[in-house]
Amino acid sequence: MPKPVVAIVGRPNVGKSTFFNYLAGKRISIIDDTPGVTRDRIYAESEWRGRKFTIIDTGGIETSTDDYIKQQMIRQASIAIDMADVIVMLVDCKAGMTALDEEVASILRKAAKPVLVAVNKVDSPGQPPADIYEFYNLGIGEIYPISSIHGLGIGELLDAVYEHFPASGETGADDEAVKVAVIGKPNVGKSSIINRILGEERVIVSDVPGTTRDAIDSLFETDGERYLFIDTAGIRRKSRVDEEIERYSVLRAWSAVDRADVCIIMIDAQDGVTEQDTRIAGYAHEQGKASIIAVNKWDLVNKQTGTLEKFRKKVAEDLEFMNYAPIVFISAKTGQRVDRLLELIDYVFAQASLRIQTGVLNDVLNEAVAMVQPPADKGKRLKVYYMTQTGVRPPRFVLFVNNAELMHYSYERYLKNTLRSNFGFEGTPIWFTIREKGEEA
Repeated sequence: MPKPVVAIVGRPNVGKSTFFNYLAGKRISIIDDTPGVTRDRIYAESEWRGRKFTIIDTGGIETSTDDYIKQQMIRQASIAIDMADVIVMLVDCKAGMTALDEEVASILRKAAKPVLVAVNKVDSPGQPPADIYEFYNLGIGEIYPISSIHGLGIGELLDAVYEHFPASGETGADDEAVKVAVIGKPNVGKSSIINRILGEERVIVSDVPGTTRDAIDSLFETDGERYLFIDTAGIRRKSRVDEEIERYSVLRAWSAVDRADVCIIMIDAQDGVTEQDTRIAGYAHEQGKASIIAVNKWDLVNKQTGTLEKFRKKVAEDLEFMNYAPIVFISAKTGQRVDRLLELIDYVFAQASLRIQTGVLNDVLNEAVAMVQPPADKGKRLKVYYMTQTGVRPPRFVLFVNNAELMHYSYERYLKNTLRSNFGFEGTPIWFTIREKGEEA
């Protein structure tokens, strides 16, 4: 059985994200006083009384709206409710019960799931104010006074949540899944490609740049393989980041790269590789992430004989520093080559996980040194004694030499290319550490 799921729902600006972050033990959801900051479902893991469970933060529910984004937020909250084993409805003690609270309660009654009402912003210890009891009029469950900011009353609430967990323990772990971050500038199709892969409207898709503000995790399983797709906010140039909320989003996107095993770098076929694309790809490269360059919206390009190969060559030139990354031309809209994208995820992850035996590694090294003599400077020639692999994802190697200052960048690149020609390592950077003989690896 999977881990129990707890959905946090409520009208806008009652403190859902603050409560979520408290349970998660870190700042995951963006917090701001502006209603509607959280738009998609945000996932994290928490633990209580030795039982791990999944928590889902949702966008504030506003039932009477013609706004497309807000309608999509309602849809996302509904999906979270359907997924949940237990629902925590947050309300605001200071604002009192509102008509919108009653409308949210009406939705939850139809869900036929255990519901606990957390009356937030009861920020003083001791006897709770009498005002909290009006929330019994919602008629959906027991009420629990809490303070998400100060952590008051949350233990009692979690005890009640725990009592509604399914009896079976969880099996399996998301740690076994390949973590895939989908990154790129705004409006390039990141959410659309994840929705295409998942076969559901998992994340909000809109033509408005900046729709995705948080990094969103989606677990996907096919043919016995597990993937955790991380949708990220579009990354803009710093000069374009005007709002505090968007600054958080960009930081969250970088964080998504940090925890990913594989990065899908999305390029808009209509724009080609932009300066911003180069910066985004450069970050994934510097962090040592296995990467795939996915050129999206290929269905919108006017094609002639040789168009694809010309475009491929141009992308490779513009992103020459990561010439190890495979390039695939896709369409999130039509599904063109999406299956190929999944194959490449498996492939580059395996390549980044390769381990080479030390004996085999040094046979290749000795042959490479014999074919191309190491560089010399001021009468001193570099001697490369041996090499050992110290890690994977990315593959990391230590080269022992007589004088580290004699290792020229061009010769280091030659040795990396030699490793690629013999062992593959396609889709992944290779990291070298140069040490003088006698130093520890």
